[in-house]
Amino acid sequence: MDRELFPERVVHPRARIVTGRVSRLNPGYAREIKVGQPVLMAVLAAAGVAQMTALLVKSVLQAGTGRASTRRRWKQLRKGPEFLVTPLRMRDGDGVLHEIEIHGHLPQSALEPADHIQVTVRRQKDSDLPPRVERIVNLTTGQLLTPRIPTVWSHLGPALVLQAILGLLLVGGVAACTITIG
Repeated sequence: MDRELFPERVVHPRARIVTGRVSRLNPGYAREIKVGQPVLMAVLAAAGVAQMTALLVKSVLQAGTGRASTRRRWKQLRKGPEFLVTPLRMRDGDGVLHEIEIHGHLPQSALEPADHIQVTVRRQKDSDLPPRVERIVNLTTGQLLTPRIPTVWSHLGPALVLQAILGLLLVGGVAACTITIG
């Protein structure tokens, strides 16, 4: 049968754990994580309180140095991080071809065509997309592979998240003092 005229049917696996052989690793592409505007506004507002308090304390203690701010802009924070998506096709024991997606980076030699693998998958929010890999056990090499993707919190950065926590603590402390005094 001619594969160009009659391409083989590819299905999304229904089971959570699928065992089979790697048929094909397609080239990867970048996909962006969206950052929710309410989350971003809350974090930036709380971080702003902490930054304004720090600037006030600094101006009282010493003269400013006039150093330029290295803070990222709204547009940069709103865009969100990108991660690598690698489509993977595998054939199970019954000969059915399954398509899944690997989100994040894996070592280049981690998967080779014809490797016997066991994959744990999770459905994505968009039902048209193939399920994404949570964990791969390469039974041929004995490797356990867990791809990691960036999160909204890693995109915002530890400094901004800590500033936001400090800002929330300051607002909470002022509110508690106001309630106890009043």
